[in-house]
Amino acid sequence: MKTFISYINNLLIPLLPETRCFALKRWMWKRAGVKIGRNVRISSSAKISGSGELSIGDNTWVGIQCVIVTSSRIIIGANVDIAPKVYIGTGTHTINPRSEHIAATDISRDVTIGDGCWLCVNSTILPGTELSTKTVVGAGAVVGSVFKETCILIAGIPAKKIKSYV
Repeated sequence: MKTFISYINNLLIPLLPETRCFALKRWMWKRAGVKIGRNVRISSSAKISGSGELSIGDNTWVGIQCVIVTSSRIIIGANVDIAPKVYIGTGTHTINPRSEHIAATDISRDVTIGDGCWLCVNSTILPGTELSTKTVVGAGAVVGSVFKETCILIAGIPAKKIKSYV
């Protein structure tokens, strides 16, 4: 993504109505380098930043006060519903007790969210997460794993499979 244009977008877009002007917001995020599908709706209070790649599939909703930060690659599939205050990020650190800072070397791990997923309110999607098609992430869950099963509910801290829908 183009970090300067993302910075400008994060200043201007909050001035637009929260759940209106979606075509204008799509156009603005495309100018910042986001690969964005048809009919994507991004709330005005959502923040998108970072120097990595971001791809958002068709008919996806990004809710109020969501934060998406990419230093590598985030792929969000089509028909995904992202509830308010969801965090999705790719950056983390190695842990080194001998370093001046315990959070030592920066590392990035890609995030993939499959088609038709629902990320419920206040969920956190950590670096390295992969969610299969139609995964439901429960409210407040912290996800940092690979879930390859289709149509499941995951919840908790750390998130684990709770229920299968097939």
